[in-house]
Amino acid sequence: MTTIDAVYNELKQVFDPEIPVNIVDLGLVYDVKIEADKVLIQMTLTSQACPEAKTIPDVMKRRIKGLDGVGDVQIDIVWNPPWSPHKISEAGRAILGIEDDQLDTH
Repeated sequence: MTTIDAVYNELKQVFDPEIPVNIVDLGLVYDVKIEADKVLIQMTLTSQACPEAKTIPDVMKRRIKGLDGVGDVQIDIVWNPPWSPHKISEAGRAILGIEDDQLDTH
């Protein structure tokens, strides 16, 4: 049986092709749950018009289905709360060269 940590490790190998930061550090993954052999992921995208809206979930499913004990993967894309640069991790901001003081604090 797989673990949530193992799922997150796989998700850290998935990238938006236009951004050099993985989807976890980019702040796109909101929640991961495991129910028996099913992995449930709640996530968002950087934009509702994201050209990779189908590709990213397909890559996620392929990677996660390779984990021991995973029979099914359900990915729910949500728009609330909306993604913003504030959701990018410290590591992701470092890769992108974004300083904390560059983020709007409102």
